[in-house]
Amino acid sequence: MLVIENVTKQYGDFVALRNISLSFKNGVYGLLAPNGAGKTTLIKMLATLITPTAGTITYNGEEILALGEGYREKLGYLPQHFGYYKHYTPVQYLQYLAALKGMPKEQAASRIDEVLGLVALSDVKKKKMRKFSGGMIQRVGIAQALLADPQILILDEPTAGLDPKERARFRHILSDLARTRIILLSTHIVSDVESIANEIIMIKNKQLLYQKDVASICATMSGRIFETVIDYADAADFAKKYIVLAEKQEQGRMLVRFMAEEKKPDWHPVQPTLEDVFLVEYAQESTVG
Repeated sequence: MLVIENVTKQYGDFVALRNISLSFKNGVYGLLAPNGAGKTTLIKMLATLITPTAGTITYNGEEILALGEGYREKLGYLPQHFGYYKHYTPVQYLQYLAALKGMPKEQAASRIDEVLGLVALSDVKKKKMRKFSGGMIQRVGIAQALLADPQILILDEPTAGLDPKERARFRHILSDLARTRIILLSTHIVSDVESIANEIIMIKNKQLLYQKDVASICATMSGRIFETVIDYADAADFAKKYIVLAEKQEQGRMLVRFMAEEKKPDWHPVQPTLEDVFLVEYAQESTVG
């Protein structure tokens, strides 16, 4: 079990995260917040790249900093921007990383074939990466994070550059892997985590807002999400009064989805979604997206 207890991270007078407490067992956890909210700071602490200013992070009851290499051997990490050698093939790149990890050659060769198959790169495993698309490079990054068969897999914005088919494949891979390990997926894209995460973690104002399942988080907006049809001329005034979540042209008028505290006669209540919650909670954040 991975446990974060009362963790704060400061850089001088600037507080990046304040008094965060979380716990993880096997499963997928979606870390969902706007860019700049502290997601990457949290991930870097879990990856031991930076240390907390206060509080502790433990794995199976022992502090991860004390465990040192023993903890890092159990960790797979894909940073938002990872380094690779464009003149290498995927096999050469993963062989290089396997050697750095001290993996025996035969074990490395078998594992490299396995992870490249998982991310659907077997057919191009001996082609130079300089010719790869952004989505293909991202899949190489996912493969390197899986190389050592980690018990804790941390992925920072891992679906950047992936097309819808690749995103679906990626979600299937994670669901399968999560049966036997902890997976933390950091993103600001709601659809990446809504269908596969066992729990969603949301951070707001540098503090923990939620660590709950999707249904429980959506229930916090129950009775406050509505749809109605308005005239285009009224749209600007409407947006000043309510948090508008979506708009759609419909027969010369505008269908709006929005949040309000009380219902009016011509408003239709609708089932809240995780995206509704995200947009409402971060409505004042300029860093969304």
